[in-house]
Amino acid sequence: MEYRTPLAKARGLGSAKTGTTHWWMQRITAVALIPLAFWLILFINQLFNASYDDIKQWLISPVNFTLLLAWAFTGFYHAALGLQVVIEDYVNPDWLKIVLVWMIKLTFAGMAIASLVFVIRIAISAG
Repeated sequence: MEYRTPLAKARGLGSAKTGTTHWWMQRITAVALIPLAFWLILFINQLFNASYDDIKQWLISPVNFTLLLAWAFTGFYHAALGLQVVIEDYVNPDWLKIVLVWMIKLTFAGMAIASLVFVIRIAISAG
């Protein structure tokens, strides 16, 4: 005979502390990436039709500089959130899950920082 209540059975089986925030951040970044994707298409189109100096001048613009960084940071953050969900859902040993989630977070943070450095270097060399 079981004397424990359903709440007592559920305690310790997981945390519901950050699930809602994680879900909302995935949706917010997805919505933010929609207009940024349209801007990126225009940027890529210009890459095919303009010279290197024209692209550097285009990136000096504060709007284009900010949008490129916003696209990079939002895209990397959105990808990290999505991969974290996949890892949490499909990787079974807890130690491997923790290691992979940290590797994903560190990798995408490094790529976001590298994007910042590269865009700043292009803007400085154009200025």
